[in-house]
Amino acid sequence: MEPIMCYQEYRDSLALAETLARACLMTSKAARKRIAARSIEINFGSLDQNSGDYIPPKELLMYMVRMGSFSSSPKIINDDVLDHDVSFPDNISRQELLQFCQKQYDLYPMVKRPFRRAKSNDDMLTYSLKARKLSGVSEGCSDYISNPLSLRIFQWNVLSQSLGQFNDNFVKCPDEALEWHNRRFHMIEEIIEYCPDIICLQEVDHFNFLRYVLNTQGYTGMFFPKPDSPCIYIDGNNGPDGCAIFYRKDKYELVKKESRILEIWRVQSNQVAMLMILKVLETGKEICVVTTHLKARKGALLATLRNEQGRDLLNFLSTHCGDRPVILCGDFNAEPTEPIYSTLLNNKFNLSSAYADCKSSEEPPYTTWKIREEGEVCHTIDYVFYTKDKLEVDAVLEFPTGDEIGPDRVPSNNYPSDHFSLVCDFKLSY
Repeated sequence: MEPIMCYQEYRDSLALAETLARACLMTSKAARKRIAARSIEINFGSLDQNSGDYIPPKELLMYMVRMGSFSSSPKIINDDVLDHDVSFPDNISRQELLQFCQKQYDLYPMVKRPFRRAKSNDDMLTYSLKARKLSGVSEGCSDYISNPLSLRIFQWNVLSQSLGQFNDNFVKCPDEALEWHNRRFHMIEEIIEYCPDIICLQEVDHFNFLRYVLNTQGYTGMFFPKPDSPCIYIDGNNGPDGCAIFYRKDKYELVKKESRILEIWRVQSNQVAMLMILKVLETGKEICVVTTHLKARKGALLATLRNEQGRDLLNFLSTHCGDRPVILCGDFNAEPTEPIYSTLLNNKFNLSSAYADCKSSEEPPYTTWKIREEGEVCHTIDYVFYTKDKLEVDAVLEFPTGDEIGPDRVPSNNYPSDHFSLVCDFKLSY
């Protein structure tokens, strides 16, 4: 955005104040009056010395980056303790765990999806859960066999329990489908169905449950919460939501872990990123895995904030990843037309989108499809980016069709989140 255009945009103080008030989930009348009164301060912003972009006054900026938290409501601080009723044998097999999860929902089987081979593969086959003896990637998603030169990554916004049940207004979703006891094992089924090597999750507010169950399957992981999670303003919450990464203990060794509260023009926002450097035990090769969940909501102003978060995210990678191959995945809350998409693809890391590369340079038509009070929401905002010169996409998990999803979309009794998981197979080519 040109500096003069940005300046003119911010000078329209009343319009901006109204935009900010609408963007906040719970803005009181008093808060709206304060924002309207302060709008005159917009004229006293500054220009960034490096980019030339207009920077709003710090007081206004601090409000902008916190939009979405329930800052006008009292906090309700709870611990992550709601899953003490869950118990499994330490040696439960993957098949036994899958069968247990499936038995909880005999009437509501999960949507099953095939993988699609990358366009670079000669056969261009779509292979399903029951496929056998296909070249390249191993037999099928349920029968994936990990090896030191392959990597299957699983990316998913799991839907915060507190927000999904009490705030997100999924008007077509049955109430029972949003009950935690009715959806938690669907979540586990979705994850372990695809035998991932590395798991990246967002909106996690039941980390202890995930850690306990995934540990029975040989995973270990870490969690980093949002500094001012909107979950903690909701009665009955299970603690703040945030990002988590899990990995196979028998395949990787943790070399380094880092976390960051993302900044916008040097002011901390309410969004976070997690980073792990993992070493393949058998070969000693290292890879940098990063996950994040950027600012939500539509509009040019919000797109600008997301782009600034993306720039800070790239600086975070520069500080810690070195020349290792990078996989960056998450819920970016931005369609491919937004500035952040281009920002992430045009930098020194030579990042590319796994799904776009697998499907003739096109992203999938949607990664989330839900119905809220304002209508149907269907768009692509989740991605798996990777270092193209050091990793090769072998296959990606397809998305279900509208008929397979059903007219009421998701979440539903057949799928526990409003986002679909992204699963990518990579070959290590470095």
